Amino acid sequence: MKKITAALIWGLALTTPALAAEGLDGAKMPLLWAIPFAGMLLSIALGPLLFPDIWHHHYGKISAGWGALIVAPMMAIYGLDATARVLFHTAALEYIPFILMLTALFTAAGGLVLRGNLHGAPALNTGLLALGTIMASIIGTTGAAMVLIRPLLRANDGRKHNAHVVVFFIFLVANIGGSLTPIGDPPLFLGFLRGVSFSWTLVHLWPETLFAASLLLVLFFTLDSWLYKREGRVAPDPTPDSRISVTGLVNLALIAVAISAIVMSGAWKPGLSIDVMGTKLDVQNVLREAIMIGVTFASLALTKNVDRAENGFEWGPIVEVAKLFAAIFITIVPVMAMLNAGAAGAFAPLVALVTQPNGAPDNVAYFWLTGLLSSFLDNAPTYLVFFELAGGDAAHLMTNMSKTLAAVSLGAVYMGANTYIGNAPNFMVYAIARGAGVKMPSFFGYMLWSGAILVPLFLLVSVLFLR
Repeated sequence: MKKITAALIWGLALTTPALAAEGLDGAKMPLLWAIPFAGMLLSIALGPLLFPDIWHHHYGKISAGWGALIVAPMMAIYGLDATARVLFHTAALEYIPFILMLTALFTAAGGLVLRGNLHGAPALNTGLLALGTIMASIIGTTGAAMVLIRPLLRANDGRKHNAHVVVFFIFLVANIGGSLTPIGDPPLFLGFLRGVSFSWTLVHLWPETLFAASLLLVLFFTLDSWLYKREGRVAPDPTPDSRISVTGLVNLALIAVAISAIVMSGAWKPGLSIDVMGTKLDVQNVLREAIMIGVTFASLALTKNVDRAENGFEWGPIVEVAKLFAAIFITIVPVMAMLNAGAAGAFAPLVALVTQPNGAPDNVAYFWLTGLLSSFLDNAPTYLVFFELAGGDAAHLMTNMSKTLAAVSLGAVYMGANTYIGNAPNFMVYAIARGAGVKMPSFFGYMLWSGAILVPLFLLVSVLFLR
């Protein structure tokens, strides 16, 4: 790692200009600066598959190593003070709000427990999937998935064929359902932090989401009905039907508080700010972060330990997200600068791919390129890449380029469902289902499902909504 760092510093020092007054001058930065970002994303995608034990025990060190490959050259070339200012700007305005929001919703959703068991007939399964799809935009895809996956598994544990139930659960609850609010999926919250209004996604993405979710629910009901009739009752139900009850309801109120804080920070603009290291921290955003911390601690104090234990709640997932995204937000800094340079920067070929001959954005290309990368890499930084590629001006994107912003948003959220690693809840749901005895398809077996079902669906979305 030391030799690699030294080589990067030497190469970048020879080809990188001084720090511009307003920040990194992306037009004059070589593509070499993007290597740590690409390495970080590839590590997240391939580490759990190629070397799972090493990744599980050392993902934090691996992430720190990629981050160091940006911080060390920046310090050597631009100096300690300038580097600290750039990194603090990213941390204060993007990373910290992002992690605090995820932590608050993760903690509150983890205290909401759905007990009891119903019989996994097609109508019930379809209803649970529909409920989860709606919940995903309210408490996030991770929260909705963790609340509902165990009741869904209990309902279907007496059936011979149940893997398809989990597959469609990943399609709908862990991904597509999170497309209507910034809370629903991490990419959309990053868009909110960049200036996209809270209501924009609901107003502009509901037709596509209603179409995609309805089609998938109809397809699921048809498939599940056929399998249900075919298999009959093959074994006694290991978890007989019992009355449904919900505990930890105080967490619903806390989730509402978190949502209100996010809406408040977008609607209330008092014009007051605090200047820290050259970064303006708006009062409404500081208050939002304080509320998120309060929601987290209130949920821990007001939720019984037995409820969290029954929900399988543990801090591992959020700790992993915090470590991985710390490295992602560090390594993406120069990438954002180069993307801001547009056709004048190192990413000019990528600009050409998403631009029509007349200079207009190719929305279908934005949708598919964002989506395909989100299928195998993390969808949140992928969203940021194409958000910046489209200009990075939220006000302009929400109005004059609304279809382009919709394409980027839909691609990042929807196509996270294409693989087990496309979105964080996917693999969590997969692991829980396997632990419950469901014979889940392999990594490539799952891609056969998504290729056969989702790719035709996304082609229809492209033709009907994005042209």
